[in-house]
Amino acid sequence: MENKQQQENEETYQRFTELVNMAPKEIEEWLKTDESKRVGQDSGDGESIGHKSGQRIIEIKHKKKADLNEQDYGHMRKVISYISRHTAQEPAHDKETSNWRYSLKNWGHDPMK
Repeated sequence: MENKQQQENEETYQRFTELVNMAPKEIEEWLKTDESKRVGQDSGDGESIGHKSGQRIIEIKHKKKADLNEQDYGHMRKVISYISRHTAQEPAHDKETSNWRYSLKNWGHDPMK
């Protein structure tokens, strides 16, 4: 059982590092913008789920791989799922200034890169 979990975590780590194509500093700077704050679904306290996720992604990216815990891997899977679903909904026009792009950037993925 342990090996299966390790393998799943390894796959999660690889996919997460592929999809999250923004550096922690880039995400940090992005999360300070009005564009970042105005997109996404409110988590109930005035901050969007994606904005909170961005903060969590920064924490995860600052950790050493060996220090990642199950909660980290759980969030990484959530990020992978969100980015995978959301990139499939690419708009036909105005991608660069779209809420689609802004939401993805909150989740650490810039589709224009």
